[in-house]
Amino acid sequence: MAISFDGQVAIVTGAGGGLGRSHALELAARGAKVVVNDFGGAVDGSGGSSAAANAVVAEIEAAGGTAMADGTDVTNLDSVDAMVAKVMDAWGRIDVLINNAGILRDKSFNNMEISDFQMVVDVHLMGSANCTKAVWAIMREQNYGRIVMTTSASGLYGNFGQANYGAAKMGVVGLMNTLVLEGRKNNIFINTIAPVALTRMTEEIIPAEFHAMLEPESVTAGVVYLASDQAPTRNILCAGAGSFARAAIQESEGLHIGLDVSADDVAGNWDKISDLSSLQEMNGASDQTQKFIQQAAEAAQKKQD
Repeated sequence: MAISFDGQVAIVTGAGGGLGRSHALELAARGAKVVVNDFGGAVDGSGGSSAAANAVVAEIEAAGGTAMADGTDVTNLDSVDAMVAKVMDAWGRIDVLINNAGILRDKSFNNMEISDFQMVVDVHLMGSANCTKAVWAIMREQNYGRIVMTTSASGLYGNFGQANYGAAKMGVVGLMNTLVLEGRKNNIFINTIAPVALTRMTEEIIPAEFHAMLEPESVTAGVVYLASDQAPTRNILCAGAGSFARAAIQESEGLHIGLDVSADDVAGNWDKISDLSSLQEMNGASDQTQKFIQQAAEAAQKKQD
């Protein structure tokens, strides 16, 4: 059955261009009423203008859809709460939140001002937390919600000159992991997209010959699935150039050394501790705790036997 958002309301942050615009257009084309949120700043977050959000709303309306523009700065919780109140007054519900807003302030960590680190974390991580907090009680009351975070390969794997961006982008994965557990009983599903696409944030670092392969629309296909009533929960979907992959945080089986372990014991057993031939995916912090307790209990039983 084709994915539909008829009767649903979606908020897309950073939707004035690039990936956010693509997400907003597709959600509207599939029946959602869409809030096109965009502060309208430059790539580094400076400035501000409503022109980009208004242009996307005009595109949606010209195609027969329904949308409203919003210039809220996602780092300001009071403003985010006001945006959500405005949406509820107009449309009475919020079903989908796409946390897409972001900025870049790239420099090597040695040369980076801590203020630039803080600002990037504020937009990507705190912006996602603010918007999610603002809709959380609404989604709980509805017993339905779909939230998509936006991470990056820079957060998952690292990228020179992006310590601030990488830290923020890994932070949203941690946010997802806990909210999945807290939201499940109310049918709130949370997933994360890790996109590779040509946007104003990436156009200067992606060689021109690859630009045509990296249009945002293929990433949007994954986002729309994760935002739908057919979505799974607790997934990191990597997407770009028409390819898709699932990333996961996994842990080795490990080795029980003993309660009287020393640093020398850890060093001497490092190869066994770090052996990745039997990876396990953890679905919560308690999974790891249970594994370690079980290993210790088995070791104690062997001593008794």
